[in-house]
Amino acid sequence: MAALPPSLQSIRDDFLALSVPDRLQLLLEFSDSLPEVPEGLIDSDEWERVEECQSPVFISVDATPDSVVVHATAPAEAPTTRGFASILVHGLNGMTPQQIKAVPADFPLLLGLQNAVSMLRLRGMSGMLWRIKRQVDESLS
Repeated sequence: MAALPPSLQSIRDDFLALSVPDRLQLLLEFSDSLPEVPEGLIDSDEWERVEECQSPVFISVDATPDSVVVHATAPAEAPTTRGFASILVHGLNGMTPQQIKAVPADFPLLLGLQNAVSMLRLRGMSGMLWRIKRQVDESLS
């Protein structure tokens, strides 16, 4: 398995150190810490809907050759999905485009949440990660 960047490794380790019910609680804590979208971005047309998510989740990426900033929105009524978005925002912000492209596609499965949430929800997080990677590629091409 490819080495995870330190921020994602730390998040993964935090999840795996807990029992399954406590992992779900940690996911809900991440839900509460999804950063607010900066005022100038709220009405931007650069948001992309994550179709794999049943909830209305939107992703926007600002990428330079040296650093990436990820923004996400997810409704408070969808705490699991919001938690996944928050994990990606916290874990990926500040990385280089190359680091983001190297994140394994199965990262959502590495959190050990398969027995806590449905595969449909994990697929939603995979969709978020895929869109982030694609937006990084598009913004630098």
